[in-house]
Amino acid sequence: MNTDAYLKRIGLDGSVPTPEAESLRLLQRSHLLAVPFENLDIHWKRPITIDTAKFYDKIVGEKRGGFCYELNGTFNELLVSLGFRTLLVSARVFNGTAHGPEYDHAAIIVTIDDEEYLADVGFGDFTAEPLRFVLDEEQQDAAGVFVLRRFDEEYLEVAKKDGDGWKSQYIFKDIARELSEFAEMCDFQQYSPESHFTKGKVCSLMTENGRKTLTDKAFIVTSVGERTEVPVGSEEEFDHILGREFGITRTEVRATSI
Repeated sequence: MNTDAYLKRIGLDGSVPTPEAESLRLLQRSHLLAVPFENLDIHWKRPITIDTAKFYDKIVGEKRGGFCYELNGTFNELLVSLGFRTLLVSARVFNGTAHGPEYDHAAIIVTIDDEEYLADVGFGDFTAEPLRFVLDEEQQDAAGVFVLRRFDEEYLEVAKKDGDGWKSQYIFKDIARELSEFAEMCDFQQYSPESHFTKGKVCSLMTENGRKTLTDKAFIVTSVGERTEVPVGSEEEFDHILGREFGITRTEVRATSI
C-alpha cells in the first residue's frame, strides 16, 4: 500500500495523520466524502475477490468505491499503516425484520490509548465519524443520534434514533477476524439472487451537507435536510449521472479490467 497515494485519494495530500482520536475522525470523514459506497462491479460482471491489493488498486488507482469488504478492508490496512491498533470484526446487518448471518458486514474497532472506537466507512448512510465505544450513551453525529449497547450475552448492537425509538443497524462481537473469513459471504453478496446487492445498482457518497445516491431508478440528493429525487429513465442516463456526479464511467472501468 502506498499510504501517501491513499491519503491523497481522500483529500489529505501532504499530511500523515498520527494515531490519535482526532486523526481517526478526520480519516473516516475524509474517506466518506471521497470514496463512494457502490456495487457496480456486481452488475458489470467484474468478480470481487477478498484481496486488499486489488481493493487498493480499485479505490486508489481507479478512483472507485466498493462495498463493505472492500472499503473497510482497505481502510483497516490504511489505519494499520499509520500506526493505529485495529480489530476487523464481523457484523450482522438488520434487514428490517431480523439480523443477517455472520460475516454479513465488516467493521473496525480501533484502540487509541485506553479508549476504543467503532469505525466504519463501508455501510453507506451511517455515521460520519467513529463512535466512541461507550455503552448506552447517546452519541450525536452529523448523520443522526447513535447508541452502542448490549444486544444479548454475546453481541453488541449499534442503533440509530428513529423518532421516539431506535432502529438497529447491526450487531457484532468484538472478536478479531481475518479478512479471508469474509470470502464466502462476499461471494453470496455478489452472486446470490437473494442478496440485495444483485437486485440493482447503487452508488452513494456522503457530502458536506448530506448525501447523494444514484440507483437504477432515481438520483437522490439530500442537502441540509432537504431531499430532491430525479427519476432515472434509462441506462444511458444512469451512466451520464454516474460520470457527472461520481467521476466513474463504465468505459474506463472496462478498460482498466482488461
